[in-house]
Amino acid sequence: MSCFPFFMDIGGKPALVAGGGTVALRKIEKLLPYGPHLTVVAPVIAEEIAALPGLRILPRPFQAEDLEGMAFVIAATAERKTNRQIASLCHRRGILVNVVDDPAACTFLFPALVKRGELSVGVSTGGASPSAAIYLKEQIETLLPGNLEEILNFLKDIRPTVQAALPEEDQRSQALSLLFRRCLERGRGLTERETEDCLRAVRTAEEKGGTL
Repeated sequence: MSCFPFFMDIGGKPALVAGGGTVALRKIEKLLPYGPHLTVVAPVIAEEIAALPGLRILPRPFQAEDLEGMAFVIAATAERKTNRQIASLCHRRGILVNVVDDPAACTFLFPALVKRGELSVGVSTGGASPSAAIYLKEQIETLLPGNLEEILNFLKDIRPTVQAALPEEDQRSQALSLLFRRCLERGRGLTERETEDCLRAVRTAEEKGGTL
């Protein structure tokens, strides 16, 4: 199964996690930084899950009515039959569903995830080898600068300045690329003077008919 890696805003979206054990906890911990409104349903809820803030907890077995209004569902119970039942209900209702350890029943897969501020990198092998996905995720983590979050925040904040200073799309693209390279060289966001130097360099290159 080859899956296209859509990136979707799930902030504020209602979602259901069926299951209250260790596997469910791992899924919940991955989801929470992205801001969904999670409901967890299971007869027994692990203390670690119950202690997480912002969750709606239903300490009982899953019921079909629990799917009402959900944007997506995680089937992470200890019973394969129950997980398959949840998946079947979701398929019929057009609800995205992930079933742990059962890629064939999923309509979306959980990637091995690297998150640094605004950066999210997902690695999936289509269910062929979760171990390979985790290995590749760890390799990616070693390649990322330690202060990448600061750099990305700077680049996000500086975009309006670049758009106002440079009227042409090609100029803006060159400037943002140059700003990123300078940030990597310095290991931080740039000062106002350093930023202006980059914008000036782009304007000068444009006047000379070249590119950076």
